[in-house]
Amino acid sequence: MIEEGEDNMERRRVVITGLGTVNPTGNTAAESWAAVKEGQCGIRAITRYDTSNMKVKLAGEIQGLDTGALLGKRESKKMDRFTQLALIAADECMRDAALDREAEEPGRCGVIFSSGIGGFETVGEAHRRGSERGYDAVSPFVIPMIISNMAAGHMAIRYGFQGMCSCVVTACAGGTNAVGDAFRHIRDGYAEVMLCGGAEAAIVPLAMGGFTAMKALCEGTDPRRASIPFDAERSGFVMGEGAGALLLEELDHAQKRGAQIYAEVIGYGANCDAYHITAPAPNGAGGAVCMAQALSDAGIAPETVDYINAHGTSTPLNDAGETAAIRTVFGAHADKLMVSSTKSMTGHLLGAAGAVEAIFTALALKEGFVPATMGYQVPDPACDLDIVPNQGRQADIRTALSNSLGFGGHNAAIVLKKWEG
Repeated sequence: MIEEGEDNMERRRVVITGLGTVNPTGNTAAESWAAVKEGQCGIRAITRYDTSNMKVKLAGEIQGLDTGALLGKRESKKMDRFTQLALIAADECMRDAALDREAEEPGRCGVIFSSGIGGFETVGEAHRRGSERGYDAVSPFVIPMIISNMAAGHMAIRYGFQGMCSCVVTACAGGTNAVGDAFRHIRDGYAEVMLCGGAEAAIVPLAMGGFTAMKALCEGTDPRRASIPFDAERSGFVMGEGAGALLLEELDHAQKRGAQIYAEVIGYGANCDAYHITAPAPNGAGGAVCMAQALSDAGIAPETVDYINAHGTSTPLNDAGETAAIRTVFGAHADKLMVSSTKSMTGHLLGAAGAVEAIFTALALKEGFVPATMGYQVPDPACDLDIVPNQGRQADIRTALSNSLGFGGHNAAIVLKKWEG
């Protein structure tokens, strides 16, 4: 373990200066955070398609969002929903950061933005049209609407960022990988500014049917007992949709322009279980190594962590395995940690999850408030942590960790620190 301050004195420091999100709890960062603090659940009956012949009836849908009004009807028609959501979140983030793009060197500004599935809605519609009229009749925009990197590409074009532009595709770990990779890119001297995060829009019949067939989704009908991380009666995750965008900057760069600072990113871990295509390694072994990597990268001892925003999907294997991983890494300190899953309110946003949860974690540090794990009723001995059940807490937290674990065995963890000037 690297001692605090050792070997990283020359590393450039990286801070978060802008936030933007649209998700089932709200259509801006402020609206979402207010809802999360109040414990409001964004899970409802699915309205985006007819569920009468499908087992899953609930999802975390975004409410009251007019994408055409925000992006322009003509342009939005050329984008899949995941890209629309990504750009709406990114626009809010850029406004929030108040970055003067004309004063920036374009080649020192970049984008790393994730999507686990990409344009799944477009895939389904294109297949329907192609099967009816012939595949040569599909829209010329089908390919640029489908490919997962297109949200990142649109952002680079929109903001004139000519540095590295990439899309992380690591399933449910993607959003956290995007933030972590952007952090390293700045810390290691390749950029001053990085726009990062993730977007997903997979509440469509084909995706929902696929996840249902593999027994991953909750098939219950009570929104209050659907996404219930760490509860003994959890039965699968609830699909959500949304996007989260964060602007990361090198500290001196941010301070020179007088930017607001939400939190500092101080560590990142990323690895793979190399075990199974969907199931986590036994006892969360890979996740434990990943968290330990993030702490080592930050140069801090486990005992300095106050809060973990858990991956906490509400699936039997994940929640028990993540609990075991936390106990492996933190030992006796695990009993003093606050560990909550905001997926209890948003559902699981797949490639956007880690980005939205990074936003919530940064705001938790800034405001000294730990969000709750909502819907918790039945304790599970395999999930014996302080999961902040049903009621958020005012708490003076200074260091927090956010976990993401994805199909394919992908693990990612970032460490954030309260900004105190």
